[in-house]
Amino acid sequence: MKSYIFYVVRVVVFSLSIAGIVLFIQAISPHWIHEKIFWIIWFYFGLTLLAGLLTLFLLKISKENSVPILLGAGLIRLLASLMFVFLVLWTGTENLLWFVVDFFIIYLLYLLFDIYAFITNLRPRSK
Repeated sequence: MKSYIFYVVRVVVFSLSIAGIVLFIQAISPHWIHEKIFWIIWFYFGLTLLAGLLTLFLLKISKENSVPILLGAGLIRLLASLMFVFLVLWTGTENLLWFVVDFFIIYLLYLLFDIYAFITNLRPRSK
């Protein structure tokens, strides 16, 4: 239970720091930030939280299957991201280039967060 709470706190702090950086960049140069950037941040906050908690739960159940569990979580994250982009583009949005650039940057930041979070958790599991 303690690992779940620690993970939730880390995701919340990471998401708030990204939102703070976005607000700072928006204050400096507002044309770099798409108007739906906070939808993207909320989407990745929820997706990372749900996928991470599911991964932690599955890793506690089966430590031998860590690679398929982590790859499955990555696949879920990728497919959900593609669906999100499709829905936003289907509903119609202006300034598509900045939407894609901002989405890709946020995607990479959350991907790095996931890699760091789960690599640091794999060391105690390997013993």
